[in-house]
Amino acid sequence: MLASLETGIMETKGNLQKWGTGMSYNDRFIRAIRQEAVDQVPVWYMRQAGRYDPEYRKIKEKYSLLEICSQPELAAEVTMMPVRKLGVDAAILYSDIMNPVASIGIDFDIVANVGPVIANPIRSAADVDRLKPIDVEGDLGHVIETIRILDRELDVPLITFAGAPFTIASYIIEGRPSRNYLRTKALMYSEPDVWHRLMHKLGDMVIAYLRAHMAAGGKAFQLFDSWVGALAPHDFRTFVLPTIERIFSELSDLPQPKIYFPGVASGELLTELHSLQADAIGLDWRVSIPEGRRRLGGKFAVQGNLDPVVLTAPQSVIEAHAKTIIDQGLEQPGFVFNLGHGLFPEASLEKLKALTDYAHDYSSKAIAARTREGESSHV
Repeated sequence: MLASLETGIMETKGNLQKWGTGMSYNDRFIRAIRQEAVDQVPVWYMRQAGRYDPEYRKIKEKYSLLEICSQPELAAEVTMMPVRKLGVDAAILYSDIMNPVASIGIDFDIVANVGPVIANPIRSAADVDRLKPIDVEGDLGHVIETIRILDRELDVPLITFAGAPFTIASYIIEGRPSRNYLRTKALMYSEPDVWHRLMHKLGDMVIAYLRAHMAAGGKAFQLFDSWVGALAPHDFRTFVLPTIERIFSELSDLPQPKIYFPGVASGELLTELHSLQADAIGLDWRVSIPEGRRRLGGKFAVQGNLDPVVLTAPQSVIEAHAKTIIDQGLEQPGFVFNLGHGLFPEASLEKLKALTDYAHDYSSKAIAARTREGESSHV
């Protein structure tokens, strides 16, 4: 398992330990993604390093997101904060999906209360043609160094990530966040050859970026396609899926687990994903875990899918929703508890910690009960 990743980790007496450190290593997340047995359901949260944490808000008073990302020691610390505070089973790299596009020639900034704003948006064939190949070590060495630091320091797996081509395209074509993706879809429908050239270049970017992540010590990666649910299944199949398939195919030689998250409102796209060489699919809250598995053909581990807004409810309500999801997740091997989308700033650190503890405690008891039932049925 993780020992096969050749990243300085060994398995001893059922627990993973880092060579020469004596540090115990929590590999539940990796086991669950591999659809192997676990003693409790692993938990992590999208945007788990974020503004819900008062300590993080203090850091953001001094540094912007991009300034944090440019400082490996600080980015590593921010990545590790939720692992220590929440007790989650995986860390996700503190970064932004837009980081690699600067290397290919896109000038952008992350503007407070807006999001990514592009100074030179893509609007024509000439704009696509001027995009250059990514230079990960030359332009994004700070990201790679952050991963190396985390590989040394963490006792849980590090998930790295990239934005998927459609979602990246929606920013660099629109010029900023959009609700209807008018310019993006107009280019897609009106100039399909230009669109496919853009998808190919962005696919190359993602492949090189994620391969460098895994070489630096990443233990898994997630491809975020946050806004692809805006497409009809036919359009997804025609204009996006070939590039997603190519990304996972070209990275299939890597031993690390691979996750595709098709974002919000993507339930109608799940049946299109059967051919992906991925290990797990993230689900949003609009599709139940059993229905998601059915639409995916039972091939993948699944991850999700609590509605983040449930975190505004009393703890008893949060736990009731979590129990339903965990019970559904445990019906088959291969389940990771997460949200159906990222955490929002108003979320409560205390509620998140309580939710993590509940998910661990309840699932460990449920798994133990299922194990006893299975053993008694064979007596």
